[in-house]
Amino acid sequence: MMKKTILLLGMICAVASSWACTNFMAGKDATVDGSTLLSYAADSYSLYGALYYQPAADHPKGAMRQVYDWDTGKYLGEIPQPAHTYSVIGNMNEHQLTIGETTFGGRPELADSLGIIDYGSLIYIALQRSRTAREAIQCMTSLVAEYGYYSEGESFSIADPNEVWIMEMIGKGVGNKGAVWVATRIPDDCVSAHANQARITTINFKDKDNWMYSPDVISFAREKGYFSGKDKDFSFSDTYNPLDFSGLYICEARVWSFFRQVNSQMDQYYDYVTGKSDKRMPLYVRPDRKLSVQDFKNYMRDQYEGTPLDITQGTDAGPWHSKLRYGSLGFKLDSLQYWFERPTATQQTAWSFVAQMRGYVPDHVGGIFWFGVDDAATNLYVPVYCRANAVPWCYSPDNGDLYTYSATSAFWIYNQVANFAYAKYSVMLPEIRKVQAGWEEYFNTLIPQIDMAAAEMSPADAQTFLTQFSYSQAQTSTEAWRRLSEYLLVKYLDGQQKKEKDGQFLRNPYGQPSSPLRPAYPEEYLRTIAPEVAHE
Repeated sequence: MMKKTILLLGMICAVASSWACTNFMAGKDATVDGSTLLSYAADSYSLYGALYYQPAADHPKGAMRQVYDWDTGKYLGEIPQPAHTYSVIGNMNEHQLTIGETTFGGRPELADSLGIIDYGSLIYIALQRSRTAREAIQCMTSLVAEYGYYSEGESFSIADPNEVWIMEMIGKGVGNKGAVWVATRIPDDCVSAHANQARITTINFKDKDNWMYSPDVISFAREKGYFSGKDKDFSFSDTYNPLDFSGLYICEARVWSFFRQVNSQMDQYYDYVTGKSDKRMPLYVRPDRKLSVQDFKNYMRDQYEGTPLDITQGTDAGPWHSKLRYGSLGFKLDSLQYWFERPTATQQTAWSFVAQMRGYVPDHVGGIFWFGVDDAATNLYVPVYCRANAVPWCYSPDNGDLYTYSATSAFWIYNQVANFAYAKYSVMLPEIRKVQAGWEEYFNTLIPQIDMAAAEMSPADAQTFLTQFSYSQAQTSTEAWRRLSEYLLVKYLDGQQKKEKDGQFLRNPYGQPSSPLRPAYPEEYLRTIAPEVAHE
């Protein structure tokens, strides 16, 4: 089948306001070490790649927490603080509870501009106040019921060392405070995912252990005229975020690509994600083998390789198979609507993580928040222990910003590597991947030794040790990426390619630079441009 830009004839789809973010997750019986896994990419052209830390704190009676919209910084209001809040680094707290999200938008009339709690604040408030996934769901749903839900429809991934849950939530419109929502536990031996499209359909109302939902999740839909069938036929996704082509091709396709890498039966859903079949993809699948944290890092780097949707192939990828597409994901030309692919690994990622929640290590060792900035295809996931109490300077939100370059900021250094590589992607990406693989092999070998050393320490000493370890690995690896950016610039300057031997650039017998290679366009691209080039 010919890959490439999908053309829709006679149909212009209503699309969500954003196609940002992707979440993958795995239950503890689906992984090689018995940890639960949760990955998240914060994909936005207006986000800066930084790691945030909130220390644990005790609050006096009457203390208030100010709430600002995570996307815009707009002040929304304030809510009372509890007596104690837990420490949080990134999206993981000291108890290894981790929360991610993707925005599905849903019915626009259900947004509540009067609500106080936006989706980002909901995540970080819950992390400060909850020890388990079930506690987080209770916390999050109670907050929006009391203070109102400010954001669009959201899918949340919520995981602790024992359980993994998906919760989907949407507001009830201006003047109707609260939200309708549903949450389900992913079976321990399964994996699941969501990517900007609501995925929970029918609800098992009899299974109280593995399902939770708002009391009015169906009655509200009936009241609004969204649903009129029997309760057993009610589908959250079909009611509050009906599928259209963009929901399939831009969103569900990312889930499908993840599923097909872990389960050999998933290729059958290709027609579903390309709009040719209404056979819906399952919410979760059982992997053919147990998965590792390294597997999850690799899945976050997916660009649809090995499928007809491979974004690095086709005319629009150019001669060097670049993933960059200019403009928005969709474009209209001569009254026809076209769509580019949208893979998991995308250039506008500010930061992403793979969270490893480990019930088999002592509490004072805890989980690992594998953190990376910029495009996951060219990033490095660095281990940050959840008990760490300081942010490495290279990841600090005070070290530069989206409009302020900093030579010591990981975000800017990784962007230098990626943005240079996009111009000659098929040549430079393998160079980056070699460095990437070497560092991650080093980390994966080192972590068991760090765990063992920390387990033998007192909690206070372990915290100091793990903080220093996380800090040093972040700083050292970021410096390695800075050197990688210099190497790529020198080697591929002006589109040429310098010759190398034994890790050194070759010079002529007199010590001067030898003539560089001048790589030509691939033949298939030459045939494309030949009609427009002068010839004899």
